[in-house]
Amino acid sequence: MPPDLDALLTTLYVLADDLLPDRCGPGRKPRINDAEIITLAVAQIFLDCPSERRFLRFARSRLGHLFPYLPNQPGYNKRVRALAPRICLLVNALARSSPSFCDRLRLLDSTPVPCAQSRETVKRSQLAGHAAYGYCAAHSRYFWGFRLYLVCSPDGMPHGFCLAPANEPEREVAATLLERMRQSGSLHGEELIVADKGFAGAEFEQTVRSLASELLRPDRSNEKPRHGSLGSVRQWIESIIDTTKGQLSLERHGGRTLEGVWARICQRMLALAIGVWHNWQTGQPGRSFTAYDH
Repeated sequence: MPPDLDALLTTLYVLADDLLPDRCGPGRKPRINDAEIITLAVAQIFLDCPSERRFLRFARSRLGHLFPYLPNQPGYNKRVRALAPRICLLVNALARSSPSFCDRLRLLDSTPVPCAQSRETVKRSQLAGHAAYGYCAAHSRYFWGFRLYLVCSPDGMPHGFCLAPANEPEREVAATLLERMRQSGSLHGEELIVADKGFAGAEFEQTVRSLASELLRPDRSNEKPRHGSLGSVRQWIESIIDTTKGQLSLERHGGRTLEGVWARICQRMLALAIGVWHNWQTGQPGRSFTAYDH
């Protein structure tokens, strides 16, 4: 059976409903449960509707046969933000059940997550004090916001990710992320971690070795040749990040608060994970999401 959005959402709902604990506590039982909210959040990404109000209007006609009840925008926004930790659990569960979890090769990179374009917006933003100015070497420009750090396998499955202010030192953030992944078991040792020249440094390489892994990066012009340019391998992570920006609208996240930005990042990481996982289950190319965008 060819893959489509309905099949992917049904699969995700079943996985989320089995994994997430039942809701407990006082109050009435909600008309739409956590698994359904998370499934809706992924559908929003694949249907390329960064605006929640626009998405919920469209979902009544496109997804009404799957969701008998759809919340209003304020309730939907509040529930998605509250479910960010559980979305991360789902990403981790999908990564562990994918065939690439046992691969030795991991790809590491960071990419800008802009949050404002004008100085006036920066001064009024609720992200002031959290976001910062940083430099994007790929586009030779400064931006205000965060950087997304992503560790994934060559098929695009995310195994670890985090968000940090744009001016934070890349190697320090990456080292903290890798150490956390090692403690949680997302890194099991003996991996080859491929990164770009921005992660050069003896201290960072020592950190990677302390995690029983090895760092591979392109050689700089002022050092002794070791690994070469690694251009063909580095292209994989560039392609994966391009998928998050193009098909998954990473740079059009629309977050206005720290919790909102993080929840929207988690939405996109889960969409990437379930898309890769579902394509593996159905025998489709890893990051071919065209079947899910309509």
